[in-house]
Amino acid sequence: MASRKEYLEYILEQLSDLDDISYRAMMGEYIIYYRGRIIGGIYDDRFLVKPVKAALTLCPDASMELPYDGAKKMLLVEDVENREFLKKLLESMYDELPAPKKRK
Repeated sequence: MASRKEYLEYILEQLSDLDDISYRAMMGEYIIYYRGRIIGGIYDDRFLVKPVKAALTLCPDASMELPYDGAKKMLLVEDVENREFLKKLLESMYDELPAPKKRK
């Protein structure tokens, strides 16, 4: 099942307190970037983030879910209504996320 554009727009609105949020459509789903780094994405109308230490600390009871078959499990963010929490989550994750690879 592909994600709905309306759900992506809702999540982007919830993240609008952060600077430099972007996304890329990928096979019916959406990869979400924060300041150029991949933080997670929208998969089957679920907001999933990479399970870095900061995210696990802020979401200790969150379930780990597969974004798609063959992928590594990611952390399901259920409290998407809480803009302040989402801002804190992404800001705390940033330093643990890998920098984008340089293109040759």
